[in-house]
Amino acid sequence: MSADRGVAVVGAGSIGVGWAIVFARAGRSVTVNEPDPARLAAAPAELAARVGELAAAGLLYEPPDVVAARVAWHGELADAVRGAAHVQECAPEDLALKRALFAQLDELAAPGVPLASSSSTLTASSFAGELPGRARCLVAHPGNPPHLLPVVEVVPAPFTDPAVAASVTTLLSDAGMSPVAVRREIEGFVFNRLQGAVLREAYCLVRDGVASVDDIDRVVREGLGRRWAVVGPFETADLNTRGGIAVHARRLGPAYARMGAERGQDDPWTDALVEQVAGERRARLPLEDWDARVAWRDRALVTLERARRGLGGEIG
Repeated sequence: MSADRGVAVVGAGSIGVGWAIVFARAGRSVTVNEPDPARLAAAPAELAARVGELAAAGLLYEPPDVVAARVAWHGELADAVRGAAHVQECAPEDLALKRALFAQLDELAAPGVPLASSSSTLTASSFAGELPGRARCLVAHPGNPPHLLPVVEVVPAPFTDPAVAASVTTLLSDAGMSPVAVRREIEGFVFNRLQGAVLREAYCLVRDGVASVDDIDRVVREGLGRRWAVVGPFETADLNTRGGIAVHARRLGPAYARMGAERGQDDPWTDALVEQVAGERRARLPLEDWDARVAWRDRALVTLERARRGLGGEIG
């Protein structure tokens, strides 16, 4: 992918504006297409405000006007896509709309240019499977807002050229993102399946009179979410139990199984599955380094608490 060719962002909603910032602050020229005149008129000021906020927080390495000047705005799709080295689609989550839009993009974008969707749940197979250029189509699903959450799920379809997925992953990494390779297509990918699992249980807890909406939010905001900001669910379990995640599964697995059964779920943590998960954790963190990692986690939580109190500081 040529470094001097820009990125086209299709859609100037919150995701599209966030993507434009991601690529522009990485030094790329960006062309944004938005068919709604009102939205097209409002989006530049929104981008400028967000870039200004990043600069004020010390998170931008150039003047904000320099970054914003790399973004051009277009009402016509062909004008935005012309000459782009990568296309990032950010249209609403509507299957018919994405099918029609990807058919246009496949005609307009130069041969070989990756066509990536920011789809939250829809797979590339569902909207690009019949296209002549389907081998260059895939999903690159970000968190919202992309310029503040670096994770992005790279989800190729079975027909996606592996070289395209690799080039998109490199582009995203070079832009400061943290690409996650999703190994097979599944509705909702990883991000929204995890988010959905928590949200489904949260609704059930409200329905069953266990806790209020505000208190459930507080449990996540001041407990789970704060901890997950520095370690994910597997590492949390690994660090919460001396001996690691295999011991955690043995001690708490039956309780989690009963909780799942209450909701009609039957997905046991089999010995083979626990062994697989434990093996991946031990490859990343040998047990002899467990105490040091626990200490790091605690320092990270201290850093978050200092930030919450406005005291500053960094994770050691």
